Amino acid sequence: MKILVIGSGGRESALVWKLNKSKHVKKIYAAPGNAGMSGMAECVEIMATDIPALLEFVLDKNIDLTIVGPDDALPLGVVDIFEEKGLKIFGPSKAAAIIEYSKEFAKDFMKRNGIPTARYETFDDSAKAYKYIETQKLPIVIKADGLAVGKGVYICHDLHEAKSALNDMMELSKFGDSGKKVVVEEYLEGVEVSILSFVDGKKVVPMISAKDHKSIFEGGKGPNTGGMGTVAPNEAYNDDMAKVCMETIFQPTIDAMAKEGRVYKGVLFFGLMLTADGPKVIEYNARFGDPETQVALPMLESDLVEVCLACCDGSLGEVDIKKDGAAVCVILASDGYPGSFERGFEIEGLKALEGKDDVIIFYAGVKKDGDKLLTNGGRVLGVTALAGSVQEAADKAYAYSEQVNFKNKYVRKDIGLT
Repeated sequence: MKILVIGSGGRESALVWKLNKSKHVKKIYAAPGNAGMSGMAECVEIMATDIPALLEFVLDKNIDLTIVGPDDALPLGVVDIFEEKGLKIFGPSKAAAIIEYSKEFAKDFMKRNGIPTARYETFDDSAKAYKYIETQKLPIVIKADGLAVGKGVYICHDLHEAKSALNDMMELSKFGDSGKKVVVEEYLEGVEVSILSFVDGKKVVPMISAKDHKSIFEGGKGPNTGGMGTVAPNEAYNDDMAKVCMETIFQPTIDAMAKEGRVYKGVLFFGLMLTADGPKVIEYNARFGDPETQVALPMLESDLVEVCLACCDGSLGEVDIKKDGAAVCVILASDGYPGSFERGFEIEGLKALEGKDDVIIFYAGVKKDGDKLLTNGGRVLGVTALAGSVQEAADKAYAYSEQVNFKNKYVRKDIGLT
């Protein structure tokens, strides 16, 4: 089979890596991909949001399966457009992907279908939003309604922070149109869990549980990022909790989406908080998470191509999905991220890790200059270590991370250790 992966980050690097292990794969393309994954896939200069060019490429190359990586292609209807042409594509339709690209829809959807989540209100008038937050218990969470590359969520511990967040979104348009409307919700206390799940429209099969570390600094401090590292499995998520989540959140979500005429196929990310009152949904993502994918896929023993096709065809129940082991991914970032940072520094030490069976390098913000690999983004690399336990995997991930160097490298030091 010939496969196209849409996207260019660490998540797509992980997808390409896993697809290369499939017995069904003959050729992989990545659009636009990045320099680090060029040894595993042929990168083509087409942006993830250029749907007409992607469609033309798929038709010209007779691509058998397209896998959508990033969120920004989904609201543009890439899945609908491809399927209208009779093409096989893994991902949710525009109507189903709204569960991520509108926080307001997601919250209203959960409320009307009895899916546990935090209390909330939605505002498109900044004056009303300012007045509302003055009456609420702190801390409080403020979210941009639309897509904001994983950074449109503010956890505000005092009124000054809350007003600043509203100002960023609604007055300064930090996230463009995505922040013109905001969701203000109660802060949930508990343990956060990330669950990536395969869905075929009716059946939902969770992958291994994970824990993301969003904040830039140790101890969950500082501004949110796209993710500074992940752990799998999440040790707070046991079999009993998995059963509760399946009965109260996972299957009810898929059933309700189908009932509302938004049949969901692809990957659905459940961001959960395990509270004293039970598990509650923080957010949905309509695609593979980043960097959750960098720990989930290495733990997936099944053939990813077979799983994706089963989701597309509605036959997920016929595929044996296996998951086992432990993994920790540490992100090597550019100092200054998620704010401004410098680019163009040579990355050294990668060759020493080649051929090792307990570490995988996933490439994100990188580019090539001749034979040199250079930094070209905020999150540069993901170093994923595999082991029998989270503690052992974390120790390995940090040891291997020490062997990879570039100027202005920044690494959060508590991934898998808290």
